[in-house]
Amino acid sequence: MRGHDWINTNLPEELIIEIFRRLDSKSTRDACSLVCHRWLRLDRLTRSSLKIGATGSPDLFLRILSTRFPNVTNVHIDERLAISPPPSVQGRRGSRDNSKVSSEVSGGSGNAVSLCLSDAGLAAIGEGFPKLEKLNLIWCSDVTSDGLDSLARKCSFLKSLDLQGCYVGDQGLAAVGQCCKQLEDLNLRFCEGLTDTGLIELALGVGKSLKSLGVAACAKITDSSMEAVGSHCRSLENLSLDSEFIHNQGILAVAGGCPHLKVIKLQCINVNDDALKAVGANCLSLVSLALHSFQRFTDMGLFAIGKGSKNLKNLTLSDCYFLSDKGLEAIATGCKELTHLEVNGCHNIGTLGLKSVGKSCQHLTELALLYCQRIDDLGLLQIGQGCKFLRTLHLVDCSNIGDEGICGIASGCRNLKKLHIRRCYEIGNKGIIAVGKHCKLLTDLSIRFCDRVGDEALIAIAEGCSLHYLNVSGCHQIGDAGVIAIARGCPQLCYLDMSVLQDLGDMAMTELGENCPLLKEIVLSHCRRVTDVGLAHLVKRCTMLESCHMVYCSGITSAGVATVVSSCPNIKKVLVEKWKVSQRTKRRAGSVISYLCVDL
Repeated sequence: MRGHDWINTNLPEELIIEIFRRLDSKSTRDACSLVCHRWLRLDRLTRSSLKIGATGSPDLFLRILSTRFPNVTNVHIDERLAISPPPSVQGRRGSRDNSKVSSEVSGGSGNAVSLCLSDAGLAAIGEGFPKLEKLNLIWCSDVTSDGLDSLARKCSFLKSLDLQGCYVGDQGLAAVGQCCKQLEDLNLRFCEGLTDTGLIELALGVGKSLKSLGVAACAKITDSSMEAVGSHCRSLENLSLDSEFIHNQGILAVAGGCPHLKVIKLQCINVNDDALKAVGANCLSLVSLALHSFQRFTDMGLFAIGKGSKNLKNLTLSDCYFLSDKGLEAIATGCKELTHLEVNGCHNIGTLGLKSVGKSCQHLTELALLYCQRIDDLGLLQIGQGCKFLRTLHLVDCSNIGDEGICGIASGCRNLKKLHIRRCYEIGNKGIIAVGKHCKLLTDLSIRFCDRVGDEALIAIAEGCSLHYLNVSGCHQIGDAGVIAIARGCPQLCYLDMSVLQDLGDMAMTELGENCPLLKEIVLSHCRRVTDVGLAHLVKRCTMLESCHMVYCSGITSAGVATVVSSCPNIKKVLVEKWKVSQRTKRRAGSVISYLCVDL
């Protein structure tokens, strides 16, 4: 612009801020913040969310962040992550502001700096983000009740609080109940320092606003807490419990006192049919129910749900050993609005139960059958006939399901978009060819360790579908011909896992490089015929590649690894044996490379 800054001269700050808010890419916003000091300042005003790892002096980072981002309402801190601050935190290179950050982060005076989030960090959040509405503290084990108390008194607008893995006590939770009257969502998973006293105090304080509660592995939280929730939290909609210390008494109290419950997830081995009878009788708005690892739970409980919870749409049954076809039939006939069903490891549920779902649940859109040895092709045929809107199907270790069942799904469920199959050894080319012929909307296909699936199947898929995601790991009959067909027929492919394909070579890699420019992730591990030549052809045009796994590829050397690192500007992860990485590549890649530790 010949020395004239027309944008900054003519556009008011309000308009630039509105433009920044409409940018949907974080990388674009980060780039804009580095254009000039004015844009940096305005970008900071638009930021509403921060995500950092609780490592590398998080207390100091939070103190700095709070002075620069005054409008933040959402803070996510995870002790397991190490996330660097964005460019707009660091300031422009060489600035006095940036020097100050470096000094503060390094400790300045040489004093030791905490590498984990502490109460001082919570105090900084409370002081710096008074508009805070959502706070996630994941596995921040050094924070205590004192820190939570101070934060609660400053952040009265808090609506969502996740304390997973934090060793806070009753005092801190009681302070949240006293000060955060708008709290709607609370997660207390693995908060081992809490007892009934803290949760009861919280229920008394925020009972009118609380809508979602999660409790897991809290040994000192018992039925007394659930009774308080049932008495005071009339607006509760979402309840997740994983505890051996909660019994029927607690569930009965919640079901009777919280009529608006919509979502219930239970993994409580001391709860039986009586509790589910109460849920069926009282929770008429229930739309989602997940039952995990029930030892004392029978079909009688599902009869009650089918009779009372007519609006149920999502059902998960995992390791419920005493459920049978009769229980699933009661759900199917009573809950005709069911859209999502997962049956996992329920060994007494078989074909008859699934057929009843196919006959009665015409709105089913997602079905997952995992470790269901008693379900055969007849069950899937009925699903194909009755569930025309099915979009997602997961099959894992279903040894009695074969090509006939998959053909039934393909011909009847033309809206199928996602098909994941793993270790179903009776499924072969015939079934997958039918999918390619009939399911034109399919974009996500995973057929892992299905030994009977070969190149013919992939050729049919390439002719009929435009895949974005493909996983054929462990399908030994697939070679260059099938992958070449996919490369030519699916130019939108973003993810490809071809690990453990012994007959895959450089010809397939060349075609992928020529035809799949959008590829971001590729897994080549245990592909012994792929060499550096194939890799060079792949990365020549796949410039968007972000992740490449290539361990145990004997044809790939240090030169191939160097080619991937140097040719892919967006590469974020390379998984390879350590001895294949030269010092020069190591310096260039930095933290991009992850190593497989093997004894040589």
